[in-house]
Formats: sequence, C-alpha cells, structure tokens
Amino acid sequence: MITAAAPVRWFREFGRPPRILGLDVARGLAILGMAGAHIGETEAFEWMDPATWTDLVHGRSSILFALLAGVSIALMTGRSALPERERLPSIRLNLVGRGAVIFLIGLALEMLNTPIAVILTLYGILYVAVIPFLRWRPWQLLLAAAALALLGPALLAFLGAVMLHPFGTGIGFVLYGTYPITVWLALVLGGMALGRMHVERVRTAVIALAVGIVLAVVGYGLGGIGQAAGLSTPAEYSSSSFVDGSSFSESSFDGAFPESDGGAVSMPSGWEGYPQALEASDPLGSVLAAVFAVEPHSGGTAEVLGSGGFALTVIALCLLLSRPLRWVLLPLGALGSMPLTAYSAHVLSIVLFGGPGGFFSSNEFWAATAIGLLVVTTLWSMFFGRGPLERLVGRGAAAMALVSPSPASTSDAGHRLEG
Repeated sequence: MITAAAPVRWFREFGRPPRILGLDVARGLAILGMAGAHIGETEAFEWMDPATWTDLVHGRSSILFALLAGVSIALMTGRSALPERERLPSIRLNLVGRGAVIFLIGLALEMLNTPIAVILTLYGILYVAVIPFLRWRPWQLLLAAAALALLGPALLAFLGAVMLHPFGTGIGFVLYGTYPITVWLALVLGGMALGRMHVERVRTAVIALAVGIVLAVVGYGLGGIGQAAGLSTPAEYSSSSFVDGSSFSESSFDGAFPESDGGAVSMPSGWEGYPQALEASDPLGSVLAAVFAVEPHSGGTAEVLGSGGFALTVIALCLLLSRPLRWVLLPLGALGSMPLTAYSAHVLSIVLFGGPGGFFSSNEFWAATAIGLLVVTTLWSMFFGRGPLERLVGRGAAAMALVSPSPASTSDAGHRLEG
C-alpha cells in the first residue's frame, strides 16, 4: 500500500543491515557502465587525459557485474557460513529456477534484435554452473578462480588451435564467445569467495582494496608487455561477435579458417593435411596471445587479472564510501537493488528510440538513460520495494524449489544478481 510516509521510511531504512548498501551501489555503477558501453561515445583510454576515462566502462562493467553476481550467490546461500547439507537440495533447485528465469529473460531481450551482447543468458547458465561449489571454502574458491583465470584462456586457445578452430552454436556461446565461461566462472567464484569472508566488514573491504589494486597492476602490466611484444588476440576469437559488448563486429569469427587469397584455406582431405593445418593454426602463438590479451572481452589472462582487479577495487571503494556517504549514494543503491529490471529497461529504451535492430551512440542518450534509471528505480524502491523482474525471478526460484519465499529467504534479496 502506497502511503505518504513511504519516502521518509525508505530514506531512514533503505541500505541498512542486513542489506549491504555498498554492494547495491557497485551494482548500480555496473548497470550505468554497461549502458555506457552500449550507447556511449568514448575515446581510447589515456591515463593522462581524464576526458578519455569514460572508456573504462568497456569490458570492466560486465566484469564488475559478474564479480557481484558471485558475491550475491554467496550471500543468498549462507553469507559467511557454508550452507548446511540438508539445505543443499532446496538451494540447488532454487538456483536452477533462478537461472532458468534469467536465461529466458535474456532470450527475450535478444529477440528484440538490438546489437547488444546480452549477458543474461550466460548468467542464467552460471547460476547452475556454481552448484558444485556451494560448500567450498573461500580458499578453495580462490584457488579455483585463480586456476581458471591463469590456465583457462591459454587452454582454450590451445585446444582451439589444435582442433583447427572448431565452431558451432554451443562452442560460440560458452567457450569462444563474448563471455567465455572460463573467464566468467572465474569471476563468479572469486565473488563467492569474497561473499563468504564477511564482506560487510571494513577490514574485508580494506583487504579487497589492496588485493584489487595489486591484481590490476599485474594484469594491465602483463597486457602492456604483450602489446610491446606485438602479441594480440587471434583474429578468429577477438571479441567474438561483438565489440565492447555492444555492437556487432565485422571481423567476428564466422567458422571459416584464416583467409588466403580471398577465401577460406583449402584443406587437404584426410589426416595427411593436418600437420600443415596445425602449423598454420599456430598453437604457441594462440596460447601467448591468450595469456597477454588485455582488450575488453578478449578473454585473456591479462584482462581477467587487470579488469577483475579493477572491479574488486570498485567494490571495495563502494563498501567503504557507502558508510559516510549513505545519503548521497542512496539513488545508486536503489538502482543496484533491481539490476535485472534496470538492465532490461535500458535494452528496451534502445528499441524504443532506435527501432528493432537500430543502434546509435550518444553521450546525451547515455546521460538521459542514467538519470532516468536513477529516478525511476529510486521511486519504485520507495513505494514498491523490489523490482518487478526481481519479483518474477524470486517466484520462479521458489516454485522450482517447491517452497514459498519467507522473510528470512528474502532479506538478502538486494544482493542477488537480479536484486
């Protein structure tokens, strides 16, 4: 029921424990950053030129979103305590239901035929992919995340090279697409580890800030070395089908082998042609490129470490600043409390203003989108609470788990991917 006292109560109570306002704020920044990556006009990043810093939204915003998804999964499955074994069946079904609804929403957004690389379909899969890790301790999650980040890109590049760059719907979706699962699962597992380590504490935020800075320096330093050495992502898999997670790439891999004389390489029949094809595929070069690739959505080790460290730094700063700046950051927190609704509204706005399949970039449109999302989500949070799509996902998860949502199960609602 809407009452005149709702805004007063909201300003007094929103963002208080058990919610963690800093996570909502970071999630709100991720939404605005992804909107900027989709519709903003940015110049190539230069440290000494603040006018180019908006370029940071490319790639890093979606990585921030993924890291926060891991934190949310940890919070909704026990916070710092591992979930009890007797609760695991219900939790697993809840995650499957949640992932299924998110996946379907992602498909619906893709049907709008915008040039955005909608990330929700992969997120739906990740909710299922983390099920085997629910009872892993933080150090185990960190080890798994490190292994995926350090070895995953190189292994995928090597397999792609020795298999002569295989292609297919499944391969393009989870292995060599815009969001390769080795990269994104590493980020989600890292976020789960953070969520298990009392993320609400100042000490945890300070440690996360230091670790994030170190990872960013190492990752971007590694990428700088690769660029100086002339190493880059193999053309077949560079940024997959999209550029900066937003628009279609003219150089996306179409399933053909590297071109020669205007056409695909003519492969000799039988295994006798494999050595020549393998040499042309250059497994060593592919592995080195995957290690040193740092460009947005390249899926390289350098990008995972650098941009993952950047995202961790942003989360830590939001956790620290949300305490003294609570009143100022409340609108960002409201936006971050319903990211699925806000993300979907942003995609719909592109259709409304650009038409199906239409696309245009404008910083004015980006600013208008940001202001509109902040105002609408703040008002919605004041008078209605959870976002409409967040409610839908919650109901789907509860139906799958054959349980009804309870106050205890929804108290951490603001710290899930969908808000």
